[in-house]
Amino acid sequence: QLQLVESGGGLVQPGGSLRLSCVASGFTLGNLAIGWFRQAPGKEREGVSCISSSGSSTTYLDSVKGRFTNARDNAKNTVYLQMNSLKPDDTAVYYCAAAPLPRGTCSNWEDDYGSWGQGTQVTVSL
Repeated sequence: QLQLVESGGGLVQPGGSLRLSCVASGFTLGNLAIGWFRQAPGKEREGVSCISSSGSSTTYLDSVKGRFTNARDNAKNTVYLQMNSLKPDDTAVYYCAAAPLPRGTCSNWEDDYGSWGQGTQVTVSL
């Protein structure tokens, strides 16, 4: 069974850090681009970051550039989203998703992603 599982969410104060992990089971992440998306209460889901299958290309939502880092360890079948300098506006459920894109490319379109995790809650608050 193909499955993505996110972990690492939680409650953190503004300015704090969290590292989210996305682990695949039942398939190999190495040939897939991985996207991170988030959905805040009452808002539409938005693309946060993408990393290409090789890791050579990454994209970021403007509001997280310089604060979030997307990285992958294909040997561990895991992708990480390091989130620093967190703000209350970063509060959301974060999802990882996998897309069979050409090597070296990324996408922020949800329709490109066929496998999704269940999400992990990130709350930034005093």
